[in-house]
This record gives sequence, C-alpha cells and structure tokens, in this order.
Amino acid sequence: MAQRDREDPHRPSRRRGQGELESQVLGALREAEAPVTAAWVQERLGGDLAYTTVVTILTRLLAKEAVARERRGRSFVWRPTADVAGLAALKMRRLLDGESDREAVLASFVTALPPDDEQVLRALLETAHATGGADATGGADVVDGADVVGGADGVPDGTED
Repeated sequence: MAQRDREDPHRPSRRRGQGELESQVLGALREAEAPVTAAWVQERLGGDLAYTTVVTILTRLLAKEAVARERRGRSFVWRPTADVAGLAALKMRRLLDGESDREAVLASFVTALPPDDEQVLRALLETAHATGGADATGGADVVDGADVVGGADGVPDGTED
C-alpha cells in the first residue's frame, strides 16, 4: 500500500482504524522469540512506518502496561505483557471507568449483544463466579505484571536502537 502511495502522490492514503497500529505492533512483539528492538518491530511491520512512529506506539503500549522494556546497552528491547484481547479488554475497562453511570453503560452493552455473544458472556461470568472471580479466560495471562525498566513516564530518552 505504501509503495502505491509513493508511486501516485495524488492517491489518498488509507487511514488506519483506532488502535490498529497498537494491535499490529503488539502482534509483532508476540511473534518474537525474545525481547526485540523498535527497529526489529519496524522491519517486521514492513518498514513503511517511520521509526519514530514505532517508538511512539511502543511508548503508548508501555503506558498501558501492555509491553515492558529493558535497557540493553544504549537502547531498549521490548516484550509484550498483554495479548491483543487483553489490550482490547483494558480499553473497555478504561472506557467504563470514565463513565459516571456504570450500570447504565453495562446494561446498554449487554442488551446490544447478539445472542451468541450474550451466551459467551454468561458462560464467562458463571465460570468467574464459580472460581471465586479467578481468570475466566482459562488461566491465560493477560498482563503478567512485569517490571518495567526505564523512565517511569514512558517517554523515550532518545537512546532507542
């Protein structure tokens, strides 16, 4: 797509959906066998994103506790601490936390669910209730609570590799 945009500068570029880049970056990190650099992520995504864009997305994911970073020499390596489903659930929880009438929001959400999704939600709630609120996703870690090395504010310090 980016190649076509360079060939025809008058062609409008496709606008990504909200959170699409975060999901792509997180997906690339989950494919890595070990912590990786931002340059590796950039290359894995096809190289058409600016390096600074990749670092910005990684920094946003760090602030959401969906990734962790650790210093390696003069740069950072990154690893996922959440999966794409965990990131979506975090977004949903943050939206819900921002509303003053949680019950109304939840009621509206549940009544708008298609029957199949409603059944899945009911089964998950029953499982969570039966296990005393334990993880209803079958034990999969959504966020592993890893320590984050580097600036507490999540702002890159210019030493990215």
